[in-house]
Amino acid sequence: MPLFPLNNNDLSDIRLIASDVDGTLTHNGKFSSDFISTLLDLQSAGIKVLLVTGRSAGWVSALVNYLPVSGAIAENGGLFLQPNGQQNLLSSIPNISRHRILLENAFHYIKQKFPHLQTSTDNQFRITDWTFDVNDLSTDNIQAISSQCQQMGWSFTYSNVQCHIKPPHQDKATGLDAVLKNHFPELNSQQVLTIGDSPNDEAMFNPAKFPVSVGVANVRHYQDKMLHLPKYMTHDSEFAGFQELAQLLLKNSVLDDRM
Repeated sequence: MPLFPLNNNDLSDIRLIASDVDGTLTHNGKFSSDFISTLLDLQSAGIKVLLVTGRSAGWVSALVNYLPVSGAIAENGGLFLQPNGQQNLLSSIPNISRHRILLENAFHYIKQKFPHLQTSTDNQFRITDWTFDVNDLSTDNIQAISSQCQQMGWSFTYSNVQCHIKPPHQDKATGLDAVLKNHFPELNSQQVLTIGDSPNDEAMFNPAKFPVSVGVANVRHYQDKMLHLPKYMTHDSEFAGFQELAQLLLKNSVLDDRM
């Protein structure tokens, strides 16, 4: 499937960007000096930014408090956090304490076959999923772990940073769809743009759910491992790719104001 360069065809009416964080808004794992100014420029143009990340509820609650964003979905569709401090569970988990125990048991079962696995540093701040570091896991390792999770009744995904053991049907697209319907009902699908860089963003690239999707250039590392690919591709990788998109959207916004 070809990945088309960014153009104005689908971008003229975008009002919300649903963006992954690591590898999409970061550069070498950090926010750059012009990151917040880019968010503020989009905000001034009337374009909302919603973070959609695999990072933990704890980490994301800090991000949504400090950054000029309209909210954040954490743990790959597990929770929605708002700047006003409200937090909504998006997955059905009747007993969180028991849920955490079951997730940890699943991790230790997987670790019997892969003893070098290390729990991620932010795992203690999680509610809906369990994560461990990707490190040097091969494609075959990833597939084997995914199969083990399915056999235990869990789903699995991974990014450029972490592997996630999570409830069935919990993914970024399902969480994003629920948040859009409940908190942004004024927007239609053509006004929402999704952007990401890795397999845990794949659900947001599904054209049946989100017809306007973008991959920053580093998504090419995973394109042979994904069923759904983004419609468009930036020239640049990581935050430079997001900035490329933002500049095009801001240019369109200026042109609209002049008309």
